[in-house]
Amino acid sequence: LDELNIVFSVPPKCILEKDTSGVNPGGNWLPGAYLNPARNCLTHGFKRRLDDVVIRWRDEGSDDLPVNTMTLLELRSHVWLVAHALSALDLEDESAIAVDMPMNVESVIIYLAIVLAGHVVVSIADSFSPREISTRLKISKAKAIFTQDVIIRGDKSIPLYRRVVDAEAPLAIVVPARGSSCRTQLREKDLSWNNFLGNARSLRGVEYVAVEKPAGAYTNILFSSGTTGEPKAIPWTNISPLKSAADAWCHLDVRRGDVIAWPTNLGWMMGPWLVYASLINGACMGLYNGSPLGPAFAKFVQDAEVSALGVIPSIVRTWQNSNSTSGYDWSRIRCFGSTGEASNVDEYLWLMGRAHYKPVIEYCGGTEIGGSFITGSLLQPQSLSAFSTAAMGCKLFILGEDGNPIPPYAPGVGELALCPHIFGASTTLLNGNHYKVYFEGMPTFQGQILRRHGDLFERTSKGHYRAHGRADDTMNLGGIKVGSIEIERVCNCVDDNVLETAAIGVPPPSGGPEQLVIAVVFKNSELSNNDLSLLKKTFNSEIQKKLNPLFKVSSVVTLPSLPRTATNKVMRRVLRQQLTQTGVLNSKL
Repeated sequence: LDELNIVFSVPPKCILEKDTSGVNPGGNWLPGAYLNPARNCLTHGFKRRLDDVVIRWRDEGSDDLPVNTMTLLELRSHVWLVAHALSALDLEDESAIAVDMPMNVESVIIYLAIVLAGHVVVSIADSFSPREISTRLKISKAKAIFTQDVIIRGDKSIPLYRRVVDAEAPLAIVVPARGSSCRTQLREKDLSWNNFLGNARSLRGVEYVAVEKPAGAYTNILFSSGTTGEPKAIPWTNISPLKSAADAWCHLDVRRGDVIAWPTNLGWMMGPWLVYASLINGACMGLYNGSPLGPAFAKFVQDAEVSALGVIPSIVRTWQNSNSTSGYDWSRIRCFGSTGEASNVDEYLWLMGRAHYKPVIEYCGGTEIGGSFITGSLLQPQSLSAFSTAAMGCKLFILGEDGNPIPPYAPGVGELALCPHIFGASTTLLNGNHYKVYFEGMPTFQGQILRRHGDLFERTSKGHYRAHGRADDTMNLGGIKVGSIEIERVCNCVDDNVLETAAIGVPPPSGGPEQLVIAVVFKNSELSNNDLSLLKKTFNSEIQKKLNPLFKVSSVVTLPSLPRTATNKVMRRVLRQQLTQTGVLNSKL
C-alpha cells in the first residue's frame, strides 16, 4: 500500500481481521479504513506530475493522424466536471449507475466520476442485447445509465442507444460517437451529453471533493458471463481496485512512463482493471476505439509507444493468420500480458517475436478475485503458456482424487482451490449465496476452509502451472481423466489448415464409456470426407504419441465457429448439447 502511495482519509486499524464466525471465511480487509479509489487515480506528487500524459487514444478511421493525449491535469478537470454534473441529478447516495459504452476516453472519465462521487458503477458490455442489458439493470437496481448513440466500426453504425431503450432502461445520458450532437432522437426523460454537462458548466475547473467510503463499500458491480442462467452479480469493493493495481505493479512491473494497452471493455473486469492498473501506478493507458484485429490496431501500438500489451489467445491467432502486425515497430514493448483462455506455445512464440522476444506474463483470475490468483513474474524464469507463481497474497492448492490438497510443490493435476484470504476478492453476491457458491463442500487445510474456483490445473515437475480449462471440461477416456484443453493443444498443431478445435467427451447412444469427439474450425472449409478421415488418423496419432496411447478419437465434426461466451471462453457444454440434439454425433459415432 505504501509502494502504491494509497491515500486513506481514515487509515485502517489493521490489514486483516480474520472471521471467527465462519460466515465470511475471507475475513475483513483494512477494517476501519475510508478511501476513494478514483481519488487515488487522480493524485499527483509521489509517482507523477500534473503534466504527465495519462491517456493516449485513437479512434478507428483516424489512423494516419497523431495519437490523442490527455494529461493528468486535463483528466482531473474532466472527471470533476462529470462528477459535479452527476451531483446535479440529485440521485440518492451510493446509487447504482450503469455504463454501457465502448472503452474510450469518455467512458473512462465517466467511470472515474461515478466512483469519485461515491456512487456504484454497473458494468455492462457494449455487445449485449437488450435482454441482457435489462437483466443487469434490474439485478443492480440501476438509477441511470451512460451510453453512446451508436458504435461506429468501419462503415457500420451499431445502434447502442436503441438497445438501451429496448431494455427499458432508466434515465440515460447519451454520448455522441462522433461530433457534439447525437445521431438519434432521445426519449423525453433522457439527456444528451451536452445538456448533462451543462448542468455543471459553472463548476468547470472546480475540484470535486471525493466521497470517501469504508473499504468494504461497493464501488462497482460486475457480472459473470451468465451462459447457464442468470449472471452472477459480483460487487467490487473499494479494496478490489487496489488488488488490480498491486497485481500490475508486482507481476507486470507497471510504473511511471509505461503505456498499457489491453483490448477490453468496462463491461468485463479487465476494463476497470486497466483503469486502476495504469493510473494508480502512475502509468498511461492506451485506448484504441475500434477493432483490435487488424493493422490499424497494430499501428496504434507502434504510434502510442505501448510498453505493456495485453492480449487474449484468439486475438493473437487472428494476428498471426492475417499477418496484420507486419511492418509495425513494437520494440517499445517490455512485456505482454495474456488472459481469458489457455494459450498456445507456437502462437505465443510468434507473438514474442513481434517485440524482440519480450516475455508473455500469463494472468489468470476472475471477476470475483479482482485480478489474478495465478500468474507469471518478471523475476522468475517463464515457460510459454504456463504460470510461474501464485499471485501476490494468494495461496494455491491442487486437489487430488480424494478431494484434498496434494502435497505442496508435488506435481499433479486436479481442481484448483484457493486460500480464503485473498486481498480484494469478493465476499458477497447480489443475487446469490456467496458462501454456498465459493465455500460450501470444500475441504479444509490447516483449519481453514478453502475457496472454490473450478479450474483444472497442472503443477509440473519443474514447478510451473498449466491451465486445463474448467474442471467440468474434463472427460473420462478409458478410465483416465483428461482435460479438453490438453487434447486441443495437440490437435491445434497437427495441420496448418486447423484454426481451432474443441474436444468433448460424449457417451455413445447405447451407453458405455465416453467417446472423444473433436470439433474443428478450418481456415479453409472446402474439404472432402477423405480429408476428414485423414485428419482423424492424424489426431489419433498425435494424441496417442503426446498424451496417452489409450486415447482414441471416435469422431471429427466440422463447424464454422465454436460457441463462445461474451468473454471468449469456449462453451463446450453448449457444443455437446448442440451436437447431440442435432443427431450429428450419433450418426458420426
